Amino acid sequence: MQTSLDHDIFRELGIHRVIEPRGALPQPAWKLDNTPTAYPTETLIDVQRLHIDSASFTQIASACERDTHRISRHIIDIVAERGKMHNPVTGSGGVLVGTIEHLDETFGRKHQLAIGDTIVSLTSLSWLPLYLEHINQIHLDRSEVEVKGKAIFFRSNPLAKLPGDLPQEMVVAALDVAGAPARVAALATPGQRVTVLGAGGTAGLLTLCALHQRLGSQGEIIAVEYGEQALQDIAALGVANVIIQGNATRPLELVKQVQQTLSGRDYLSDLSINVVNVPNTEIATILLTKPDGRVLFFSMATSFTVAALGAEGMARQVEMHIGNGYMPDHGKVALQLLRDYPALRAIFAKRFSSYQEKQK
Repeated sequence: MQTSLDHDIFRELGIHRVIEPRGALPQPAWKLDNTPTAYPTETLIDVQRLHIDSASFTQIASACERDTHRISRHIIDIVAERGKMHNPVTGSGGVLVGTIEHLDETFGRKHQLAIGDTIVSLTSLSWLPLYLEHINQIHLDRSEVEVKGKAIFFRSNPLAKLPGDLPQEMVVAALDVAGAPARVAALATPGQRVTVLGAGGTAGLLTLCALHQRLGSQGEIIAVEYGEQALQDIAALGVANVIIQGNATRPLELVKQVQQTLSGRDYLSDLSINVVNVPNTEIATILLTKPDGRVLFFSMATSFTVAALGAEGMARQVEMHIGNGYMPDHGKVALQLLRDYPALRAIFAKRFSSYQEKQK
C-alpha cells in the first residue's frame, strides 16, 4: 500500500514519468513519458538549446561521420525512443537552456523563479523528460544543438538562472561541467602535485583555474592534453606549472613522456583528475598517481570496471572518486572562475560565442 509520503517522493523525483522499467528512477530508466504538458508538481520548460555532454557528442559525431543531418536524425531518434536525451552508448546526457512556461509553485519558491525566466539545467538531460519538435542547427565546434522543444523538471532537479554579466554560451558551457571545479577544489590540498588529464577541454580549463586558486604557490599542477589548439589554450591560461602533450589512451607512452618532462623528479601525483572525453584512459590515470593517492574520474567515458580492476591488478591502493556533478553552489563556483580569470573568459569566448573580451 502506497502512503502519501511514498506518493510525494515519487512525484518529487519524477518516478511517475517512468515508462520502462516501472518503478525505476528517471536517470537509469530506459524510457520516460515525455508528454509536453506539466502535471501537478512539475515545471514545464520551453527548450531552445541542448548542450550535449562532451563524451556523448563526440561519440554521436563520430558515429555519424560529423554529418550534421545524420547527427540531427540520430538525436531525434534517441529522444523519440527514450523520451529523453540519454545516449545509450555513453550513458550520458548534457544540459539544456530554456524559458519557464509553467511553474510549480513550490519549485518556484525554492529557486526564486518566475514564468519567463531563462534557465540552465544543472540536472543531466538523462533525467529530464524531453520532447523535440525539430532541430534547427548543430554546432559541431561546441557540442550544441539549437532546438524547438519542451522539457519537464521535477522538484528535486537543480537548475540555475542565467546571470546578466556573462554571455549565455559561456555560461551554458561552464554550467554543463560545473561539478568538476567544485569537486576538485574540495579534494585538492596545498602542497600537492596534481595531474589533470584532458586539461584543455571545458572541464579541464575550469579545473586548472580551481586548482590554481586552491593551491596557489604551494603545489604543482601538471596539465596533460593531446590536441594542439587545446595545448595553446592551456599555455595562454597561464596557471599550469607543467604542460605535456600526450595521449592518455596509450598509458605506457604517456608515463614515459611525463617522466622525461620532469627530468628524473618524482612524477607520481597525490591527486589525478581525469576529464578526458574518450574511452580507455583509466589505466594512464592510475599509473600517474601515487599508490596511495587519489583519482577523480569526471569523464562520462570512464569505465569504472576497468578503473577498479585495473588498480587491483597493479596493486595500487588509490582512492577513486566518481565525478558526481552536484555540489552545493557548484554553478556559482564555475561562473566565478570565469569572472576571476580573464584569460579563461577569452578562451571560452573564442570557443563558445561571438562575444569577444574587450581589452582594458
